[in-house]
Amino acid sequence: MDFWLLLRIIDMAIFIVISITVAYIFVFSIASLFNKRQDVPRAKRQNRFIILIPSYKQDKIILNTVSSILGQSYPQRMFDVVVISDHQSEMTNMRLAQHPITLLTPNFEESMKAKSLQYAILNLPEFKIYDVAIVLDASNIVEPEFLNQVNDAFEAAGTNAIQLHRLPQNRDTPSARLDSIFEEINNSIFRRGHIFVGLSAAMMGSGVAFDFNWFRENIMKVRTANEDKELEALLMRQHVFIDYFDDIHVYDEKTRDVADFYRQRGRWAFSQLRGLIMNIRFLPVAIFTRQYDLADKIIQWMLVPRIIAAAVIGFMSLVLPFLYFSLVVKWWVVAVILGLAFALATPDGLVDKNWDKDFLTLPFRTILSFFKIDTQSVKIPKLSIKLPWKK
Repeated sequence: MDFWLLLRIIDMAIFIVISITVAYIFVFSIASLFNKRQDVPRAKRQNRFIILIPSYKQDKIILNTVSSILGQSYPQRMFDVVVISDHQSEMTNMRLAQHPITLLTPNFEESMKAKSLQYAILNLPEFKIYDVAIVLDASNIVEPEFLNQVNDAFEAAGTNAIQLHRLPQNRDTPSARLDSIFEEINNSIFRRGHIFVGLSAAMMGSGVAFDFNWFRENIMKVRTANEDKELEALLMRQHVFIDYFDDIHVYDEKTRDVADFYRQRGRWAFSQLRGLIMNIRFLPVAIFTRQYDLADKIIQWMLVPRIIAAAVIGFMSLVLPFLYFSLVVKWWVVAVILGLAFALATPDGLVDKNWDKDFLTLPFRTILSFFKIDTQSVKIPKLSIKLPWKK
């Protein structure tokens, strides 16, 4: 086969896959601009909460999380805190035990968050009755009004699961800033944008509240380390809508190390692929039975991860002009659309003096990381782009 014909076929195949991902992101980034939830009314009753905090080797930060959740204005008799301390030091456990919480200390040979949550449910006293289960990470911090807000939101939502708005605690390194930007982009596209068009919000691994009875039954069905994807699929298959509340904040510590940033993205890409493999068989039924939430979720898992899509677009935009110039124009167009989608989905507060340096050079740093090149040692020229729609 002629080399240039082969190049055009490969180019078009990659372009179609990437352009579908970009179109999906662009549509929901626009939708996210119109989602303005009205004030949530005060709940008529106070739910009883259980807050579950799996903590695997998080000795340095778990005490701050416990202190923040214990400092609630919500009546203390109406909530219990359970910390599942897995492979943490005796000193940490001793300090945790001094707080009015339930401390569980399993010693799993193979630790998983799902195992910790299952262990907690199995070890709850039978006489305890709860209405809502909240899952937090050991790195999460909440404000004093957090449980009051969740109580109001849960009643207003009228569903078995709500996702809360996870915000960054720190933005002190390029990796932390990128992590913050991408999480806020995800909040805009996969949560706020989806809610606006009537689809379920994407669920994260923390900052999520469930109907307790639903959670107690379904957490026992989880078998992998991708517990958030499994629970999300179970919710979709059971026709449970996942609502999203943008104004209820859970502050999360962001990764500071470049290697950890890309390792984290690799794990998420793998969990997305695993979720797709486990649920792809439900797609035809979901389409024919009009289970739009489930169909959308499976299609979402079929998309190219955004960081990979950005890297591919950057690579093709740089290389193709030297091989076949006429092929590169469409890549420049899709690059502009993706950049516009990301810009629309990024909150104004994150567009600071470091935004162009950290975000706009991401495709190039991603390409370098694929070749095991230290991204910190490479000096990438600073770009300066002013966005007219950003203040």
